[in-house]
Amino acid sequence: MNKSIFRGIIAYPITPFNDQEQIDIPLFKRLLERMILAGTHGIAPLGSTGVMPYLNDEEKEALTEATIAQVAGRVPVLTGVSNLTTERTIYHAKFAEKTGSDAVMILPMSYWKLNDKEIFAHYEAVAKAISIPIMAYNNPATGGVDMSPTLLKKLLEIPNVTMIKESSGDLQRMHTLRKDLGEEVAFFNGSNPLALGAFSAGATGWCTAASNLIPELNIGLYEAIVKNDLKAAQILFYKQLDLLRFLVEKGLPRSIKAGLELMGEDAGQLRGPLKPLAKEEIAEMKTILDEVLNFSAPLRFSEHDPRVHNQ
Repeated sequence: MNKSIFRGIIAYPITPFNDQEQIDIPLFKRLLERMILAGTHGIAPLGSTGVMPYLNDEEKEALTEATIAQVAGRVPVLTGVSNLTTERTIYHAKFAEKTGSDAVMILPMSYWKLNDKEIFAHYEAVAKAISIPIMAYNNPATGGVDMSPTLLKKLLEIPNVTMIKESSGDLQRMHTLRKDLGEEVAFFNGSNPLALGAFSAGATGWCTAASNLIPELNIGLYEAIVKNDLKAAQILFYKQLDLLRFLVEKGLPRSIKAGLELMGEDAGQLRGPLKPLAKEEIAEMKTILDEVLNFSAPLRFSEHDPRVHNQ
């Protein structure tokens, strides 16, 4: 099993809806294509940005199929399959594998507080049902479960759990993961404001919704890290930091929708209970985004740029 298929910038697409709160698949594909042409290194549908918990089974399947069709093998696909129950998680993991996903990401979602044995059994059951790699995703803010470094290390005993995504916002925990797990284990950052620190801690990549808006800066930061150019990495990171903080503070689906619209892109509608940003929030975002885009304009990729196709 290839443990290094994912690297760099893994982009999270939003899920756009029409006025009847039905998923707009053609628009979803267009927004997806923007990130692929920009040179992102992977696509991760059905995450928090894509409001995965707000979708029914048929909608999740439709988005999975649409992603695989649009990506068409140009970059690897990491499909979110998280669910409250093990049975539904297995169902969506098997569908993702059958459809052509390269790996799946699983966040242990909790209504009742889960203990470590229950979480391990959950991952183990899914792993036995599929043959593609699994990314264990820790995000206590959205899943209601905080997996300790000790538990994450134990999950790696399951043969096809080969990647970890850490989104607790604790940079020290990332250093602990790298120290305890070694360089052979791929761990990914999911906390936008910690991107530079996470790469410094040895993160293999960065899973981010920011690539809907500023893929060039995200990619530039990663490339600077690969080249061990700390000065360039700092400049690129600090230029996007205010926007990264804003995205997290205001909520990814809301803020990405607003950002796309400020850039002249149709972003569809949100599904209730989510509502668009307030006018004053949009005005604040415009100020931040104008500064960031003015900086990143020279870095923008053309769809004819060979880097787009040589992934």
